[in-house]
Amino acid sequence: MTDTGFPRLTAGVPGCGGAFKLTPEDFEVEELPAYLPSGEGTHLYLWVEKRGRDTREVVRALASALGVREDDIGSAGMKDRQAVTRQWLSVPANAEARLPEFALDGVRVLEAKRHGNKLRTGHLKGNRFTLRLRGVQDLGAARESFSRLSAEGVPNYFGEQRFGRAGDNADLGRMLLLGQRLPKRPDRFQRKLYLSAFQSRLFNQALAARLTAGTFATALLGDVLRKEETGGLFVCEAPDVDGPRVAAFEVSPAGPMFGPKMTASKGEVAEAEARLLVDAGVTLSDFQRGGDETEGTRRPYRVRLGAAELTADGEDVRLTFELARGAYATEVLHELLKDA
Repeated sequence: MTDTGFPRLTAGVPGCGGAFKLTPEDFEVEELPAYLPSGEGTHLYLWVEKRGRDTREVVRALASALGVREDDIGSAGMKDRQAVTRQWLSVPANAEARLPEFALDGVRVLEAKRHGNKLRTGHLKGNRFTLRLRGVQDLGAARESFSRLSAEGVPNYFGEQRFGRAGDNADLGRMLLLGQRLPKRPDRFQRKLYLSAFQSRLFNQALAARLTAGTFATALLGDVLRKEETGGLFVCEAPDVDGPRVAAFEVSPAGPMFGPKMTASKGEVAEAEARLLVDAGVTLSDFQRGGDETEGTRRPYRVRLGAAELTADGEDVRLTFELARGAYATEVLHELLKDA
């Protein structure tokens, strides 16, 4: 299962129509870093712009040009191929002299500056997006959906990119957890991708159930709630107290990314989550087979749509907004287009 057919927060608003990503320039992404390079240290941070290339392609080409291992190159997150993206990558500073040897069509190094640590996954605040929808047929519907997302938050589904071009990443992850042989032995990157995709599919199912039940932004007794400012987690013991905090976007219900270290919910919420595992034919203990890749965590069911603007440009619509790390801009588009 991928993203197709999941319930939408704005289901009562018609789709606005239009085409997306006819060119890479229709989808621009710029990282919002958690920190900037200091100018000193044993790592070299590269501010990279790319068109029509995914992050892994750039990492491979950099490793080859600089004579380092791919594992020596750090990134805060993976970026789409069919887009114009700007992000930081880090490489060992002792390879700086070979940087002029790096060349890859569609990729430019805009800035290089030293820092003390390697860039790690998650070392970013979020991403700023600029998207263009072409040939929009119902501007009013686009404005209404976008306004509601700005007010209530975006359903934090994992996008279809998470599940691979063939849509089978999650199935392969389930096979790994059950100790079954895969058609082709995965490398370390693929193994992590497959296991994460299976966790992501279960989360999407949990989120879909909450949207269907109308409890997407409701504090339920036994829910795990996440503090927006700090990311801290706690179990809801008093919905009448926590409900107003959810309404004020101080805290949000957080769904399961299953694993042995995941904060446990209680009561009926825990029972609903347990049914997801039964339906998937796995147990919580199966996630131990994934090791560090499937320790488990919680992911908020919704995410803020920050600095949001919708501008009409003839028959096109230009959207600009910010999302927290790990959130998918394509989910905003699905809410407007009603295409999945």
